[in-house]
Amino acid sequence: MAVKSRRAAAVVDVAGVKVGGNHPIVVQSMTNTDTADVTGTVNQVMALARAGSELVRVTVNTEQAAAAVPKIVDCLDKFGVRVPIIGDFHYNGHILLRKYPECARALSKYRINPGNVNIGKKHDDNFRTMIEAAIEYGRPVRIGVNWGSLDQALLTRMMDENSRLAEPKDAREVTLEAIVVSAVESAAAAEQYGLAHDRIILSAKVSGVQDLVDVYRALAARCDYALHLGLTEAGIGAKGIVATTAGLAILLQEGIGDTIRSSLTPLPNGDRTEEVIVSQQILQSLGIRSFTPQVTACPGCGRTTSTFFQEMADQIQTYLREQMPVWKAKHAGVESMKVAVMGCVVNGPGESKHANLGISLPGTFEEPKAPVFVDGRLVTTLKGDHIVAEFIGMLDEYVATHYAEPVA
Repeated sequence: MAVKSRRAAAVVDVAGVKVGGNHPIVVQSMTNTDTADVTGTVNQVMALARAGSELVRVTVNTEQAAAAVPKIVDCLDKFGVRVPIIGDFHYNGHILLRKYPECARALSKYRINPGNVNIGKKHDDNFRTMIEAAIEYGRPVRIGVNWGSLDQALLTRMMDENSRLAEPKDAREVTLEAIVVSAVESAAAAEQYGLAHDRIILSAKVSGVQDLVDVYRALAARCDYALHLGLTEAGIGAKGIVATTAGLAILLQEGIGDTIRSSLTPLPNGDRTEEVIVSQQILQSLGIRSFTPQVTACPGCGRTTSTFFQEMADQIQTYLREQMPVWKAKHAGVESMKVAVMGCVVNGPGESKHANLGISLPGTFEEPKAPVFVDGRLVTTLKGDHIVAEFIGMLDEYVATHYAEPVA
C-alpha cells in the first residue's frame, strides 16, 4: 500500500525552510541545554544540524535565555550553520518578546502554547502580545496545544456542555475534541489579530499513540494549516522509538503531517541526535524521503555464530552516515543507495542482488569467502583479513562512478 497523497496545507516559510504543500516533510528537533549556556547550546544545535535537523527549537523561559538567543544565532552564523532557530515560549513569552527585541528578531519562528498564555480565561492579552510580536518581526508561529497543559477554561466548558447532552460522550473523546478546538480557535484568534493564514503551523500533542492518531485525523479534517506531528512525551529507549514510529507512521501513511519530531527521552549524557535519526528513518522507511544509504543486514541465527557480519554491518552503516555530508555535496541521489551486509548463504546472495552493492559473508562451516554483488551482478569474491576495508573501497568507487555532481 502506497503512502496517500499529502493533505493540502498552506505553505509556511520558516527562514527559507518551506513547511507544507508539496514541500518535503521537515525533520526538526529541540535542544535540552540551558539556553543561557551559549556555548553548550551552540554545540548541541550544531550537532543536531549535522545529523540532519532542518529546524531546531530552543527553550526561551528566562531573561537570561532570551538575552542569550541573539548570541547563539550569531555564533551559529559564524560557524556557517544556517539552521533556523525556533523559540519555545510558555508562561512569560509575552514579556520576553517585548523586553528583548533582539531575541524576537533573531528567532526564525515562535512556538506558543495557548494553554499557558491566558487563552480561554478572562482575556487573551498575553497571546495577542505574542502574535503582535510575530507580525512586527515577520515571523511565523506554531500554535502548539498539549493535553498536559490544555486550556482548562475551555475544557471545563466543553465538559459541562457534554454533561447536559442526552447521550454524553466519554471524557477521552471530549478531551481530544477540546485539543482540536483549542488549536483551531487559537489560530482563528491569531488571524483576527492580523497574523497571515500562511504564517501559522498547528500541533496537537498527546502521549498515547491512538490518541495521537485520533486527534490529528480530526485536526487535519478541520483546517488547512500546516501540521507538526509528534508525541509530546514519547519515552525512553525502545519504548519511545516504537511509540513514535507507530503513531507517526499511521498519520504519514494517510498523508497527514508537514513537519515531525521524535520527542525521545535521552539516557543520562545520551546523544540528543538520536531523535533526528529516528525521524529520518521513519520517513525513509515509508519511502517518503531519503537521507542516507540504507544497510540491509540479517538478524543472525545459528548459521552465523560469528559476530563478524554484525560488526561489519555496524561499521558500514557508521561509515555511510559519516560520509553523507561529503557525498551529498558532491553526488546527487546518493542518499537513496541500498547496501546489503548478509551473514550466510541462505539469503545472503539473494538480498545482495537486490541492493546496489551487497556482500554475503560466510556463515558457520561455510567456505571462508564473501561474494560481492554490484547492481545484481557478481563482480568479485573477497577473502582474508581486509574484507571490510576492501568493501568500503568498492563503496567509494560505486558512489564516485554512479552518482553525478549535483546541479548548482
